[in-house]
Amino acid sequence: MKSFGQFCPLAQAAQLLCERWTLLVVRELVAGSTRFGELQKGVPLMSPTLLSARLKQLVQAGVVTRTGSKNKYVYELTKAGRELTPIVQLLGAWGHRWVQTSLVVEDLDASLLMWDMRRSIKQDVFPGHRVVVQFEYADASKGAKDWWLVSEHGAVELCLNDPGCDVDIVIKSPLRTMTAVWTCQIEFDDAVRQGEIEVFGDAALTTNLSEWLQASALSHLGSLGGPPDVDWRVA
Repeated sequence: MKSFGQFCPLAQAAQLLCERWTLLVVRELVAGSTRFGELQKGVPLMSPTLLSARLKQLVQAGVVTRTGSKNKYVYELTKAGRELTPIVQLLGAWGHRWVQTSLVVEDLDASLLMWDMRRSIKQDVFPGHRVVVQFEYADASKGAKDWWLVSEHGAVELCLNDPGCDVDIVIKSPLRTMTAVWTCQIEFDDAVRQGEIEVFGDAALTTNLSEWLQASALSHLGSLGGPPDVDWRVA
């Protein structure tokens, strides 16, 4: 960790938090990820070695605690870490309002999109029985074209492999379009009306899709321009 050579508290904080990937790791912890594998899903382009190093720095700084044994470690924010929540939310909201989100091919990532979608979905919209929603991204990279979200009893699971259940809803969309929906650049219903997104399935369920697919919490805050009081952590 390079020093700014300043005693200023802001410089000291930036010294810790502004290294590459660190704030994104904090974002994942704020969102509720506690296992190494869960954290990796939120920062898929970050190497495991670097993720381990950043977590070690955060633990040493008193921002994160690590409990459990090897291969079963649990990472959680300390009081100091939890106080970063409004900072992360405000920075994300500011980015949505003032920094143009890039939707170039290099920045599109189906796995990150679906992982964020899975934890932000409004779970109580669908009935308690199992509802399976399949997403098809024809333009995604090989191995990331088909995804399944399984909603059951108020919980949502993400599957990259066919879960072997009857599919209730199929959503076909370019990856760019669904990413734009998720970052509040376009409305889901508008994309459907324009033919950018195709929806197939039980009308009783598809009519609630736009409510079920809540947009990214940080983007939603940026759109509202209001105080960051949304709890976007995994239940």
